[in-house]
Amino acid sequence: MNLKEVLQFRRSVRIYDRTQPLDTNKVKHCIELATLAPNSSNMQLWEFYHITSDEILKKLAVACMGQSTATTAQQMVVFVTRRDLFRKRAKAALAFEKNNIASNSPEDRVLKRMNDQATYYGKVMPFLYARFFGLLGLFRKLIVLIVGIFRPVVYQVSENDMRVVVHKSCGLAAQTFMTAMASEEYDTCPMEGFDSRRVKNILKLPYGAEINMVISCGIRKGNLGIRGDRFRVPFDEVYKEI
Repeated sequence: MNLKEVLQFRRSVRIYDRTQPLDTNKVKHCIELATLAPNSSNMQLWEFYHITSDEILKKLAVACMGQSTATTAQQMVVFVTRRDLFRKRAKAALAFEKNNIASNSPEDRVLKRMNDQATYYGKVMPFLYARFFGLLGLFRKLIVLIVGIFRPVVYQVSENDMRVVVHKSCGLAAQTFMTAMASEEYDTCPMEGFDSRRVKNILKLPYGAEINMVISCGIRKGNLGIRGDRFRVPFDEVYKEI
Protein backbone atom coordinates (compact mmCIF):
# COMPACT_ATOMS: atom_id res chain seq x y z
CA MET A 1 0.00 0.00 0.00
CA ASN A 2 1.09 3.58 -0.58
CA LEU A 3 0.83 6.10 2.25
CA LYS A 4 -2.69 7.23 1.35
CA GLU A 5 -3.90 3.64 1.28
CA VAL A 6 -2.22 2.90 4.62
CA LEU A 7 -3.89 5.91 6.27
CA GLN A 8 -7.25 4.99 4.80
CA PHE A 9 -6.85 1.40 6.00
CA ARG A 10 -6.07 2.45 9.56
CA ARG A 11 -9.18 2.53 11.69
CA SER A 12 -9.82 2.33 15.42
CA VAL A 13 -10.89 -1.30 15.58
CA ARG A 14 -13.27 -2.26 18.39
CA ILE A 15 -13.55 -6.03 17.85
CA TYR A 16 -10.71 -8.30 16.76
CA ASP A 17 -10.86 -11.78 15.29
CA ARG A 18 -9.33 -13.96 17.99
CA THR A 19 -8.78 -16.78 15.51
CA GLN A 20 -6.23 -14.74 13.55
CA PRO A 21 -2.95 -14.45 15.47
CA LEU A 22 -0.41 -11.69 14.96
CA ASP A 23 3.24 -12.23 14.11
CA THR A 24 4.95 -10.99 17.28
CA ASN A 25 8.15 -10.14 15.40
CA LYS A 26 6.23 -7.95 12.94
CA VAL A 27 4.60 -6.07 15.81
CA LYS A 28 8.00 -5.68 17.46
CA HIS A 29 9.38 -4.27 14.20
CA CYS A 30 6.53 -1.75 14.08
CA ILE A 31 7.47 -0.67 17.60
CA GLU A 32 11.05 -0.28 16.43
CA LEU A 33 9.83 1.94 13.59
CA ALA A 34 7.97 4.02 16.19
CA THR A 35 11.34 5.05 17.64
CA LEU A 36 11.95 6.97 14.40
CA ALA A 37 9.15 9.39 15.28
CA PRO A 38 10.11 13.05 15.74
CA ASN A 39 10.39 14.08 19.38
CA SER A 40 11.28 17.18 21.32
CA SER A 41 15.06 17.82 21.40
CA ASN A 42 15.57 14.14 20.50
CA MET A 43 15.33 13.32 24.21
CA GLN A 44 13.27 10.17 23.51
CA LEU A 45 11.69 10.15 26.96
CA TRP A 46 9.57 7.10 26.25
CA GLU A 47 9.34 3.35 26.71
CA PHE A 48 7.18 0.81 24.86
CA TYR A 49 5.74 -2.24 26.61
CA HIS A 50 4.80 -5.01 24.17
CA ILE A 51 2.25 -7.26 25.84
CA THR A 52 1.92 -10.79 24.48
CA SER A 53 1.18 -12.70 27.70
CA ASP A 54 -2.45 -13.85 27.90
CA GLU A 55 -2.39 -13.37 31.66
CA ILE A 56 -1.26 -9.74 31.40
CA LEU A 57 -3.64 -9.07 28.51
CA LYS A 58 -6.58 -10.16 30.65
CA LYS A 59 -5.48 -7.91 33.51
CA LEU A 60 -5.02 -4.96 31.16
CA ALA A 61 -8.46 -5.57 29.63
CA VAL A 62 -9.98 -5.14 33.08
CA ALA A 63 -7.93 -1.98 33.65
CA CYS A 64 -9.17 -0.71 30.26
CA MET A 65 -12.78 -0.81 31.53
CA GLY A 66 -13.56 -4.07 29.74
CA GLN A 67 -13.75 -2.39 26.33
CA SER A 68 -14.26 -4.90 23.51
CA THR A 69 -11.14 -3.61 21.77
CA ALA A 70 -9.20 -4.65 24.88
CA THR A 71 -10.96 -7.94 25.66
CA THR A 72 -10.55 -9.22 22.08
CA ALA A 73 -7.00 -7.91 21.50
CA GLN A 74 -4.33 -10.38 20.44
CA GLN A 75 -1.57 -8.14 21.77
CA MET A 76 -1.23 -4.67 23.30
CA VAL A 77 1.44 -1.99 23.32
CA VAL A 78 1.57 0.45 26.21
CA PHE A 79 3.27 3.76 25.45
CA VAL A 80 4.92 5.17 28.54
CA THR A 81 6.57 8.54 29.18
CA ARG A 82 9.77 8.63 31.22
CA ARG A 83 10.35 12.27 32.06
CA ASP A 84 12.34 11.06 35.04
CA LEU A 85 15.08 9.74 32.73
CA PHE A 86 15.98 13.17 31.33
CA ARG A 87 19.54 13.15 32.70
CA LYS A 88 20.31 9.69 31.29
CA ARG A 89 18.81 10.47 27.89
CA ALA A 90 20.50 13.89 27.66
CA LYS A 91 23.84 12.27 28.44
CA ALA A 92 23.27 9.63 25.75
CA ALA A 93 22.26 12.26 23.19
CA LEU A 94 25.37 14.31 23.94
CA ALA A 95 27.65 11.28 23.61
CA PHE A 96 26.10 10.51 20.22
CA GLU A 97 26.38 14.10 19.01
CA LYS A 98 30.07 14.26 19.85
CA ASN A 99 30.80 11.40 17.48
CA ASN A 100 28.24 12.61 14.97
CA ILE A 101 29.73 16.10 14.79
CA ALA A 102 33.28 14.78 14.56
CA SER A 103 32.31 12.52 11.65
CA ASN A 104 29.93 14.75 9.70
CA SER A 105 30.86 18.40 10.25
CA PRO A 106 33.28 20.63 8.37
CA GLU A 107 36.53 20.90 10.29
CA ASP A 108 36.11 24.62 10.96
CA ARG A 109 32.65 24.01 12.52
CA VAL A 110 33.47 21.06 14.78
CA LEU A 111 34.50 23.00 17.88
CA LYS A 112 31.52 25.38 17.83
CA ARG A 113 29.03 22.59 17.26
CA MET A 114 30.63 20.54 20.02
CA ASN A 115 30.31 23.46 22.43
CA ASP A 116 26.72 24.15 21.36
CA GLN A 117 25.66 20.55 21.95
CA ALA A 118 27.53 20.38 25.25
CA THR A 119 25.63 23.46 26.42
CA TYR A 120 22.30 22.22 25.11
CA TYR A 121 22.37 18.68 26.50
CA GLY A 122 24.68 19.33 29.41
CA LYS A 123 22.97 22.46 30.77
CA VAL A 124 19.79 23.53 28.97
CA MET A 125 18.00 20.16 28.97
CA PRO A 126 18.75 19.37 32.63
CA PHE A 127 17.58 22.88 33.55
CA LEU A 128 14.32 22.54 31.57
CA TYR A 129 13.39 19.08 32.82
CA ALA A 130 14.46 19.40 36.47
CA ARG A 131 11.58 19.33 38.96
CA PHE A 132 11.11 20.38 42.56
CA PHE A 133 7.45 20.60 43.62
CA GLY A 134 6.73 23.06 40.82
CA LEU A 135 9.16 25.66 42.15
CA LEU A 136 11.79 25.19 39.46
CA GLY A 137 9.08 25.59 36.85
CA LEU A 138 8.00 28.88 38.39
CA PHE A 139 11.61 30.02 38.37
CA ARG A 140 11.92 29.17 34.67
CA LYS A 141 8.66 31.00 33.93
CA LEU A 142 9.99 34.11 35.65
CA ILE A 143 13.17 34.00 33.59
CA VAL A 144 11.34 33.67 30.24
CA LEU A 145 8.89 36.43 31.14
CA ILE A 146 11.82 38.79 31.60
CA VAL A 147 13.72 37.56 28.53
CA GLY A 148 10.50 37.73 26.47
CA ILE A 149 10.44 41.51 26.87
CA PHE A 150 13.52 41.75 24.67
CA ARG A 151 13.26 38.85 22.19
CA PRO A 152 11.07 35.90 21.14
CA VAL A 153 11.17 33.12 23.68
CA VAL A 154 9.44 29.81 24.46
CA TYR A 155 7.05 30.46 27.34
CA GLN A 156 6.00 26.84 27.99
CA VAL A 157 8.68 25.94 30.51
CA SER A 158 6.79 25.11 33.70
CA GLU A 159 7.00 21.60 35.11
CA ASN A 160 3.53 20.85 33.78
CA ASP A 161 4.47 22.32 30.39
CA MET A 162 7.40 19.91 30.15
CA ARG A 163 5.09 17.04 31.06
CA VAL A 164 2.91 18.03 28.10
CA VAL A 165 5.98 18.15 25.83
CA VAL A 166 6.93 14.59 26.78
CA HIS A 167 3.40 13.30 26.19
CA LYS A 168 3.21 15.02 22.80
CA SER A 169 6.42 13.32 21.71
CA CYS A 170 5.18 9.95 22.92
CA GLY A 171 1.91 10.51 21.03
CA LEU A 172 3.90 11.00 17.82
CA ALA A 173 5.58 7.64 18.43
CA ALA A 174 2.19 6.01 19.03
CA GLN A 175 0.86 7.38 15.72
CA THR A 176 3.96 6.19 13.90
CA PHE A 177 3.44 2.73 15.39
CA MET A 178 -0.19 2.57 14.30
CA THR A 179 0.75 3.65 10.78
CA ALA A 180 3.44 0.97 10.64
CA MET A 181 0.93 -1.62 11.84
CA ALA A 182 -1.53 -0.56 9.13
CA SER A 183 1.18 -1.07 6.51
CA GLU A 184 1.33 -4.70 7.70
CA GLU A 185 -2.48 -4.84 7.44
CA TYR A 186 -2.63 -5.19 11.22
CA ASP A 187 -5.23 -3.24 13.17
CA THR A 188 -4.98 -1.09 16.27
CA CYS A 189 -7.06 1.05 18.58
CA PRO A 190 -5.60 3.77 20.80
CA MET A 191 -7.29 3.81 24.20
CA GLU A 192 -7.38 6.64 26.70
CA GLY A 193 -10.14 5.03 28.75
CA PHE A 194 -8.07 3.11 31.28
CA ASP A 195 -7.22 3.07 34.98
CA SER A 196 -3.68 4.44 34.90
CA ARG A 197 -2.87 3.30 38.45
CA ARG A 198 -3.87 -0.27 37.70
CA VAL A 199 -1.95 -0.27 34.42
CA LYS A 200 1.17 1.00 36.21
CA ASN A 201 0.82 -1.69 38.85
CA ILE A 202 0.29 -4.44 36.28
CA LEU A 203 3.42 -3.40 34.39
CA LYS A 204 5.34 -2.67 37.60
CA LEU A 205 6.31 0.78 36.38
CA PRO A 206 8.41 3.13 38.53
CA TYR A 207 6.90 6.21 40.17
CA GLY A 208 8.25 8.62 37.53
CA ALA A 209 6.65 6.76 34.60
CA GLU A 210 3.30 7.84 33.16
CA ILE A 211 0.95 6.04 30.79
CA ASN A 212 0.56 7.93 27.53
CA MET A 213 -1.62 5.48 25.65
CA VAL A 214 -2.65 1.84 25.59
CA ILE A 215 -2.96 0.47 22.06
CA SER A 216 -4.75 -2.79 21.40
CA CYS A 217 -3.64 -4.86 18.41
CA GLY A 218 -5.20 -7.54 16.26
CA ILE A 219 -7.00 -8.18 12.99
CA ARG A 220 -10.47 -6.73 12.62
CA LYS A 221 -13.41 -9.10 12.73
CA GLY A 222 -15.01 -8.15 9.43
CA ASN A 223 -17.38 -5.20 9.53
CA LEU A 224 -17.96 -5.80 13.25
CA GLY A 225 -14.49 -4.45 13.95
CA ILE A 226 -15.17 -0.90 12.77
CA ARG A 227 -18.08 1.44 13.29
CA GLY A 228 -19.19 1.94 9.71
CA ASP A 229 -17.94 4.86 7.65
CA ARG A 230 -15.31 7.20 9.03
CA PHE A 231 -16.51 10.65 10.15
CA ARG A 232 -14.32 13.69 9.71
CA VAL A 233 -15.19 17.37 10.09
CA PRO A 234 -15.28 19.04 6.64
CA PHE A 235 -11.76 19.95 5.59
CA ASP A 236 -12.74 23.59 4.94
CA GLU A 237 -13.54 23.96 8.64
CA VAL A 238 -10.08 22.96 9.79
CA TYR A 239 -7.84 24.15 6.94
CA LYS A 240 -6.69 27.74 7.17
CA GLU A 241 -4.30 29.17 4.57
CA ILE A 242 -2.65 32.41 5.62
